[in-house]
Amino acid sequence: MRTTAILPAWGRILRGYKPFLSIEITKECPLRCPGCYAYEPAHLNDGRPIEALSEWRGEELVERILTLVRRLRPLHVSIVGGEPLVRYRELTSLIQRVNTMGIEIQVVTSAVRPIPEEWTQFPNLHLVVSVDGLPPEHDARRAPATYDRILRHIDGHPVIVHCTVIPQFLARRDYLQEFAHFWSSRPEVNKIWFSLFTPQIGQYPPERLTAADRTNAIDRIAVAKSVYPKVYAPEVVLHGYRHPPAFPSECIFAQTTACVSVDLSTPVIPCQIGGRPECLECGCIAGAGLASIGKFKLAGLLKVSDVFAASKKLGSCFR
Repeated sequence: MRTTAILPAWGRILRGYKPFLSIEITKECPLRCPGCYAYEPAHLNDGRPIEALSEWRGEELVERILTLVRRLRPLHVSIVGGEPLVRYRELTSLIQRVNTMGIEIQVVTSAVRPIPEEWTQFPNLHLVVSVDGLPPEHDARRAPATYDRILRHIDGHPVIVHCTVIPQFLARRDYLQEFAHFWSSRPEVNKIWFSLFTPQIGQYPPERLTAADRTNAIDRIAVAKSVYPKVYAPEVVLHGYRHPPAFPSECIFAQTTACVSVDLSTPVIPCQIGGRPECLECGCIAGAGLASIGKFKLAGLLKVSDVFAASKKLGSCFR
């Protein structure tokens, strides 16, 4: 998301406008990855699993998303799932039409199936490929979206590789550097993102990081960044990982992102993770960056987050 696109909308943001839109385009996915938040029973906050929702297909799916985009007027649209490539035909039409609107669009995928060749023609498209560690760990966690398939399917497409750090990846000190080395050598890869696993309150899956794990992970991400320039981990993001917001109401990313599920009407709250995320253990890369920016003080006096919160409340009163 280009900062130059956000700045002109700042006044509208303070009045409640949300420049980011996240859409769960389908509930279908051939993977069942451990720790996937989309299939958590409490993901939707209303007692229904995502599988219980109806979803749209074909041209009706495209038209309904475009109607949503025209109504909300976001600057950036993120397409998630399920697995978005299940709807690759609809996505091709959608990306083309959103691209002509000048809106940035991001597709987060496992690359389990081929990525349409024509997608290389869309300058506003950003492909994010989720990779769970090195081949032994990834292939066990994400079959059938194995390394072999990913490498075949991203050939010729500029991509961002995204890895969510879990305790298993910290058992070996050089693991994240080895991961960064492998993907930095790939010509298709423009950036490498590391996030941290974000748990739900009261749940302790094997993917949950301890406080010591988080510190180790952040330090090792910083080391990987110093060696491999493709690793995107500016200090503002690392600071955000070390000092995440305590509540969704304090998270600028949660407050500026509208998230909808597969029926295109059910909201996903309080953020795209849904459920009851443990915010003090948040590892969202976007949330970390905006949270850290929110801690900066204007003229050395007022934090950006305080100005944002006060202005948002004032805007709500006027509405």
